[in-house]
Amino acid sequence: MPTKKRDYYEVLGVGSNASEEEVKRAYRKLAVKFHPDKNPDDPHAEEKFKELGEAYDVLMDPDKRAAYDRFGHAAFAQGAGVGRGFHDPFEIFREVFGGGGFGGGIFETFFGGTGARSEDRQRGSDLRYDMQIELEEAAFGVEKEIEIEKLDTCAKCHGSGSEQGSRTIRCPTCDGRGQVISSRGFFHVSQTCPRCHGASEIIEKPCPKCHGEGRVEKPSRVKLKIPAGIREGARLRSSHNGEAGVRGAPPGDLYVVIHIKEHKIFQREGDNLYCEVPIPFTTAALGSEVPVPTLEGKAHLKLPAGTQSGQVFRLRGKGIINVNGRDRGDLLARLIVEVPSHLNAEQRRKLEEFAALCGEENTPLRKSFFERAKEFFR
Repeated sequence: MPTKKRDYYEVLGVGSNASEEEVKRAYRKLAVKFHPDKNPDDPHAEEKFKELGEAYDVLMDPDKRAAYDRFGHAAFAQGAGVGRGFHDPFEIFREVFGGGGFGGGIFETFFGGTGARSEDRQRGSDLRYDMQIELEEAAFGVEKEIEIEKLDTCAKCHGSGSEQGSRTIRCPTCDGRGQVISSRGFFHVSQTCPRCHGASEIIEKPCPKCHGEGRVEKPSRVKLKIPAGIREGARLRSSHNGEAGVRGAPPGDLYVVIHIKEHKIFQREGDNLYCEVPIPFTTAALGSEVPVPTLEGKAHLKLPAGTQSGQVFRLRGKGIINVNGRDRGDLLARLIVEVPSHLNAEQRRKLEEFAALCGEENTPLRKSFFERAKEFFR
């Protein structure tokens, strides 16, 4: 049974008349508390984090909020007419807090650091890559190499952003403060320096290849190890393989989202596998040993005489290993009894003789059904 969704106002701990600022303030507090990177040992943190993102996404959008206030969660059911899905919770987090990713400024400020330094504020952006893999690769693990276009360290200046022999000097526009202050009547407004972009320094002679950024766009190859038992939608973090930071600032991370292709034989549910195995009706009646496919090859299943169509047999330990490496799922084979679609004269005659010999004693399910249904045939 699917879990009942909680009320979005309850999720964020605000009243139904909360202002956008109150919604945002509540989200900021809870998103930092439940961010998966801050709670690596809590298996429920990511679920709570996604729930917060979904609630924020709805309550900060006037159209979605109006629809939710009127219809509740039914407003976002398929075909309800709202029209837009939910945004990625990690994208929402970055948008609310600002910055390029999960490292540097955001987490130094909220998770116990001393605040963002100028080079952290120019940390490279995190990247997302959606990868499709086969069910067999998800079951047993695999190493993959991907190629992505991204901003990478400039080979000419090695990320410094300056020509060889050139030096950096204090920014004359902000006098090395990284910010400029402008007066507007009684107010003084502080803004990031438009010349040094908050870095406090400028390059005397910028590198002609990267124009002083210390990074250029180019293809990059990244090797990834996919663990055995990984599930659909799992996110793998490849540290420092996102975009390079500006002028030697730390790089971002690469997040790989796993998608498992549909298999021609097996369906997966958790760590268990399911498949359907057709058998002749004679095998079902007489009993026999039948071959059953598994991800590791052929297994044999001994069927008792009188096996019924739809009966499920469990092959223990033939499923998928748990991603934590503790247990392994089972393979559940559902047998489908196949009836011949064409009979020659001899086959038909023999079957008629067989049917006459069986009578109703060999079809207890049919006999029971018609006993219960006899009132409908009057």
